[in-house]
Amino acid sequence: MVAYGKMSAEESREELHRVQAQYAAIQARGLSLNMARGKPAAAQLDLSTPMLTLLQAREDCFSEDGTDCRNYGVIDGIPEAKRLMAYLLDDDPENVFVFGNASLTIMHDAIARCLDFGCLGSTPWAALDGPVRFLCPVPGYDRHFAILEQFGIQMTPVPLTDSGPDMDEVEALVDADAHIKGIWCVPKYSNPSGITYTDETVRRLARMECAAEDFRIFWDNAYCVHHLYAEKERQDRVLDIGIACVEAGNPDRYLKFASTSKITFPGAGVAALAASPANLTEAKRLCNAQMIGHDKLNQLRHARFLPTAEALAAHMDAQADIIRPKFQLVQRILDEELSGLEIATWTDPRGGYFVSFDGLPGTAARTVELAKAAGVILTDAGATWPYGQDPQDANIRIAPTMPPLEELEQAMMAFCCCAKLAALEALEA
Repeated sequence: MVAYGKMSAEESREELHRVQAQYAAIQARGLSLNMARGKPAAAQLDLSTPMLTLLQAREDCFSEDGTDCRNYGVIDGIPEAKRLMAYLLDDDPENVFVFGNASLTIMHDAIARCLDFGCLGSTPWAALDGPVRFLCPVPGYDRHFAILEQFGIQMTPVPLTDSGPDMDEVEALVDADAHIKGIWCVPKYSNPSGITYTDETVRRLARMECAAEDFRIFWDNAYCVHHLYAEKERQDRVLDIGIACVEAGNPDRYLKFASTSKITFPGAGVAALAASPANLTEAKRLCNAQMIGHDKLNQLRHARFLPTAEALAAHMDAQADIIRPKFQLVQRILDEELSGLEIATWTDPRGGYFVSFDGLPGTAARTVELAKAAGVILTDAGATWPYGQDPQDANIRIAPTMPPLEELEQAMMAFCCCAKLAALEALEA
């Protein structure tokens, strides 16, 4: 293929007419396809359906320590649920606080507690003289940004590299500004780029000098077991931020979050927090006014369905077998349709739920607009940046997991056509 930018004026016009005709043909098909969010496919949900029948009688409803899971109590989770969530959080069960069904809720409430009560005796963030700020590696997760925006916390983008956040920039920012109180991190198979933090990045986060003594790393382990290739999974292990912070003399710097939302049933899973003993003690004290305990029957179902690390690994291998062909299809079509045109780059992740696509600057919103008009719904352009504002208007998050392969192929062919058309229009301008 000839790169679009290297075509003669006549070649460029001919290609534009060809792609416009291709786009019109796609529109005429009346597609109705959705790649907007990273939802599990029905076949993935089917893997967990046996869990629904695990509690059939009264005697099934007691945890290993004798707790009647039908009743009130146990604010921080039953023992077997703590063990399960410890697998996901790279921690010991005694450092785990099991909540309800969504890690996003835990993160939201953790921010709220920091604003209202501070951290381990520090000044409540909301009482500070001046704005609270957070560092946000980009491209990143739109729902992280939405939490901060709702609370009025200012967001400062920092580049996400192949090894994690640009640590030179992060270190300079946190050292200079005591109002920077935290950073979002998705350390493994990051959303949307799929990168995994290196050990050196984790150590630098743990040991960096922070002007704010109550600086917190919000460590979202959302995709920690979501590998696509079982034989490669060991290559993508992440150094535990808790151990790194203890070794660096900052044992209270981190808060780790995880859930089973994309492991079992989104909206009906189990979520948990892992933190230092001091942070856990504070969280339990403050949560006592908020709750008596979460859904212990659901905790029990999950713990019996996934009783060991080996059972969890086997379950995730089965998940990978379902979604791996979809990621392979995305890579094949992007390569066949766009390689050599010099109008885009994209990631080829080893795990997670997304492919991060960068078109020519100024083309992402137009590509999404064209796709919508052709019956293909994508995540909004700019969603991977704070305030929905990608300064380059280049990044688009592709979510391949939910559509069946046939629909995904149609959607990706349409997407590539839209990316070409947006690029040709930009080059013509």
